[in-house]
Amino acid sequence: MNPPQHLRGDYAHFQPITTRWHDNDVYGHVNNVVYYSYFDSAVNTYLIEVGGLDIHEGEVIGFVVSSSCDYFASIAFPERIEVGLRVGKLGNSSVQYELAIFKAGEEEACAAGRFVHVFVDRASNRPVSIPDPLRTALARLLRD
Repeated sequence: MNPPQHLRGDYAHFQPITTRWHDNDVYGHVNNVVYYSYFDSAVNTYLIEVGGLDIHEGEVIGFVVSSSCDYFASIAFPERIEVGLRVGKLGNSSVQYELAIFKAGEEEACAAGRFVHVFVDRASNRPVSIPDPLRTALARLLRD
């Protein structure tokens, strides 16, 4: 059975990332756990730059409560990659991101994953409604 295709055109936003020497494992390719850091970096860069998330002093922060990743092809240092980002579900206090790792310029993803953020009050760690600026930024990425 062939894995589902994840194509560049399926994603609304792209975050460039350069692999690092220490991303490779003893087998000579990026270790599976590093993909999650790429996902996290792409999402948080978007939330900070487009949604105005203040990770240092803001009242609201996002907690990852679920994540997964499927792997289709290896990447390795030194490669330039792009993380495709879209939103699959946008709830009151949570959002499900759908992400894919592409080698620069390639149409098919090397990996595809998802993770869920729940937005909480920094002081109480209790879920809160997603603030309007973040909601607006996330709505731009909603999957058709």
